[in-house]
Amino acid sequence: MTTRPVRPIRGTAAAALATALALTAAACSNPGGSGSGGSAAGDGVVVGIAYEPDTLSPLLGYGKDGNSKVFDGLLAFDADMKLKPALAVALPEVSADGLTYTYRLRKGVKFSDGEPFTAEDVVFTYRTILDKRTNNPSKTELDALKDVKAVGDDTVVFTLKYPYAAFAQRTVLAIAPEHVAAKQDVNSGPFTTKPVGTGPYVLTDWSKGEKLTFKANPDYWGGAPEVKKFTMAIIKDDDVRATRLRSGDLDGAILPPNLAKGFKDDKAKKTYAATSYDYRLVTLPTHNEVTGDTAIRRALDVAVDRQAMVDKILEGAGKPAYGPVPTDSEWFTKGTERPHDLDRAKKILDDAGWKPGPDGIRVKDGVRAAFPLWYVSGDKLRQEHALAYASDAKKAGIDITTQAGTWEVIEPRMKHDAVLAGGGSPGDPDFDQYLLLNSSLGGDGFNNMAWYDNPAVDKALEEGRRTDDKAARKAAYDTVQRELVKNPGYTFLTHIDHLYVVDDDWDGLSTQVEPHDHGLAAGPWWNIENWAPKK
Repeated sequence: MTTRPVRPIRGTAAAALATALALTAAACSNPGGSGSGGSAAGDGVVVGIAYEPDTLSPLLGYGKDGNSKVFDGLLAFDADMKLKPALAVALPEVSADGLTYTYRLRKGVKFSDGEPFTAEDVVFTYRTILDKRTNNPSKTELDALKDVKAVGDDTVVFTLKYPYAAFAQRTVLAIAPEHVAAKQDVNSGPFTTKPVGTGPYVLTDWSKGEKLTFKANPDYWGGAPEVKKFTMAIIKDDDVRATRLRSGDLDGAILPPNLAKGFKDDKAKKTYAATSYDYRLVTLPTHNEVTGDTAIRRALDVAVDRQAMVDKILEGAGKPAYGPVPTDSEWFTKGTERPHDLDRAKKILDDAGWKPGPDGIRVKDGVRAAFPLWYVSGDKLRQEHALAYASDAKKAGIDITTQAGTWEVIEPRMKHDAVLAGGGSPGDPDFDQYLLLNSSLGGDGFNNMAWYDNPAVDKALEEGRRTDDKAARKAAYDTVQRELVKNPGYTFLTHIDHLYVVDDDWDGLSTQVEPHDHGLAAGPWWNIENWAPKK
């Protein structure tokens, strides 16, 4: 699971004061370096995003879900999230037993340094990710892969341990150049910040905490982009991002609903709403004596008013969440919705021995039903979700103290303290649920942040990923969702639509169904290489 956009997320190494100073400085500077938004120059675009990645190396997780701009995968997702060829010339040939995937590669493709792309680069990428010495926190996503080998320069054959229905979707993973990355430390070498890829753009500058700047790759196999310069300004504070967009310092930005609506009458700008699998949840750590109690978890699950959050916080741009799977997905298990029911929450607590104290806060065996809830500073949506959750919990007799902090402050506390976190990945149900709920990943960075441990869920997750029979898989994920009703290790709150406001100067903009990781890989600029200036 990810809690912030772009891969399992780590914060920058700044303290709170340094972060505040950086935001102030960023608000006064132009990320494009020209004194105005990029479109004023005619061929450049500057957009504001909330977070930056730790790394730009595919070997460490960057580009695993596609749309990396610097790299390509064997396949890619189109606007409708259907697979299409990229570095491969066609979708894979799959054996009858579902254990062999053969890809024929596009000829004549070169990396941005001029070296040819070959099948050996594909083999190197996948084998390096699976190497136990590689610090890629998402390597369990390739658990099904037994071997990968090159057949000549233009064919790659993957062999699986078991039929894995989602394997083709995994091959949108960005491909790294062996001739560069193999010559350095995979975890700390210069390739992690100075990537070389086959994609439509080339990184020209990365000022940590401020901006990433790209230039069009004139030799891109898909054709040279018309947007010649593309800058992503890292602006963590929602208000600052909106202010810079209004001032003309940015050409586009992701904004929360309450700030996006301030641009609805601006004729020069257009708002794009992208549906997403992005959810907000509260982690309920098993190592906390309050949140680890199943009765507390179940009570919170029905005490929370999800629809009110959608209506008031998201202003209708989203829907209630009862688990990682959105309610309109074919994989959602009907009947697992948990309606807001404060009386039921109180009864669950009463029956479990959590009795109201003199101040109304419940107590059991001398333990007060109280715990802290952290959220990331500057993120208004998380703050508002946290405050609403704490308010609902208080009505049931549970005292939650909300606290803001950077990830440097929050991460060491995740084992015992609750966090207002985020996650979500479109496509196959295995993609998000395994990392979020598998007990073996408890404490593994931002995977299974709550240390959730449910043997029935572990068994169902394995069954769901180890077959390509859709009925069997549906039964497995139904089991997962029903178990989350019995013992919710997280309180899922909302699924959020992403809102973007962009200058109306270009044609070709659209949105995909988006993951939690919105920023470099998502937004209306997911296909910026296909934009064209308006006539």
